[in-house]
Amino acid sequence: MSDLPKINTNAPAPPGLEGEGFFATKLSSLIGMARSYSLWPLPFATSCCGIEFMATMAPNYDLARFGGERMSFSPRQADVLMVCGTISKKLGPILKEVYTQMAEPKWVIAVGACASSGGIFDSYSVLQGIDKVIPVDVYVPGCPPRPEQILEGFMQIQALSQSESLRRRDLPQYQELLESFNIN
Repeated sequence: MSDLPKINTNAPAPPGLEGEGFFATKLSSLIGMARSYSLWPLPFATSCCGIEFMATMAPNYDLARFGGERMSFSPRQADVLMVCGTISKKLGPILKEVYTQMAEPKWVIAVGACASSGGIFDSYSVLQGIDKVIPVDVYVPGCPPRPEQILEGFMQIQALSQSESLRRRDLPQYQELLESFNIN
């Protein structure tokens, strides 16, 4: 039995009590760990930041190493909405509808200057940041950002999902945040 190789996992175990033959921890810690390493991103890519996101999925950077293996192109099956690129004002309501179709818990990453603040396009037709229509959890700066920056943003979402209370989404503060965006 000692000749068998040990299984090496990259995910550290949550803090808890352990001994020979047992491990005990809080259920919320276990769920947080499982959530953070099994996030399904939904790419909402409209311009050059979308190309950088595609590079993040390529073997050189490999988002799959961080638990983002499965791209979900259905909002009902996605955990992380990754908005990459310029969002026009006409596209704003569609982005909001995609966000509302996602199941809780859900997180949003604004990738690049255009998604974060409108970028260089200070015009009547460009939304000056997606935080005008949906709440954003992580902003990734750059025009366009490098794949390493997108990976850092994804890792920040992992940290949020791991440490978030299981009941945070039921709190009145969260409901007020959604109501401020007219999301019910």
